[in-house]
Amino acid sequence: MTLAGDAAVLDRRKPAGALTVVRARRALADQFRAAGLDSPELDARILIGHALKLDHAGLAAAGPRILDRAESEAIAAVGRRRLAREPTARIVGHKEFWSLNLAIDAATLVPRPETETVVEAALAAIDKHGPRSRPLRITDLGTGSGALLLALLSELPQAFGIGTDTSVGALAMARDNARRLQLARAQFVACDLAAALHGPFDLIVSNPPYIASAEIDALPPEVRDFDPRPALDGGLDGLTFYRSIAGAAPALLAPGGALVVELGAGQARAVAAVFSAAGLASSPPRYDLSGKSRAIVARRL
Repeated sequence: MTLAGDAAVLDRRKPAGALTVVRARRALADQFRAAGLDSPELDARILIGHALKLDHAGLAAAGPRILDRAESEAIAAVGRRRLAREPTARIVGHKEFWSLNLAIDAATLVPRPETETVVEAALAAIDKHGPRSRPLRITDLGTGSGALLLALLSELPQAFGIGTDTSVGALAMARDNARRLQLARAQFVACDLAAALHGPFDLIVSNPPYIASAEIDALPPEVRDFDPRPALDGGLDGLTFYRSIAGAAPALLAPGGALVVELGAGQARAVAAVFSAAGLASSPPRYDLSGKSRAIVARRL
């Protein structure tokens, strides 16, 4: 069923050919489901709310309202973008992460729920050595939208943080997110990982590129065609950036400081070995909600 052909299922009390908000949402969800997209109902609700500039409550209240032509065309336009496999978050221009509403664009990865495992592991590492209210210096290597850094600053009230990235566009987005969230304790620097940094840091975090180069073309189109490739490509074996981080971390970490990184699928042992060779001792990996090893914590030997 398409939005244009939805008149056949309209309430008979509505004018012929009329399309209500609720029926447009159902029709769009049907299209997404037929195309094999994940979460078709949720995507349809978010995208129609975006097209009509309505929040969740406003969308529910507007359900019986008949759409005008411009509104129908706006819904059809966002529907076409999602059917072309553009992620919903990219269409609406923002994504929630750690209860923070982060703006994103073509220069940044879409923050993913599993990356919150890194935040959890980092906070647990901080908690082992004292209260969260103590002064702390943290850095996020390859910060992108600022997701990890800003999530941590939201939990650590006396922490100061630096996010680095080689992408000027990503840094602009991270700065914008910090301003909107009123997290003035964040600063951002253009450099390759830790190249411009001087320690000591109590916490280093990173969600580095970790997909092996040859595997990128097999990724889902939402990732392969829309995430910035430099943020995905981890080199021949997916470990290039872990080696760089391991080389820099020992000199940057304060005594008792922790390094926490996100892991790709099946990389826990290989990353632990890379860290060990650089003089870093790794704890057992932390698992995400799907049961995959997602984060690893390391400290100086």
